[in-house]
Amino acid sequence: MSVIIILLIASISVAGLFLAAFLWGVKTGQFEDDYSPSSRILFEDKPASATKSL
Repeated sequence: MSVIIILLIASISVAGLFLAAFLWGVKTGQFEDDYSPSSRILFEDKPASATKSL
């Protein structure tokens, strides 16, 4: 029975650490740019030879 208590405390501690890391990430702006990663694949870069005009 004491093993269950230890595992319960350990799992709640790990969940609390992940929650704190997530809240820190939100507070520091890690999830601000939600548009460009999804649209970056749609637009190809121009070839290097096409950008040079003679």
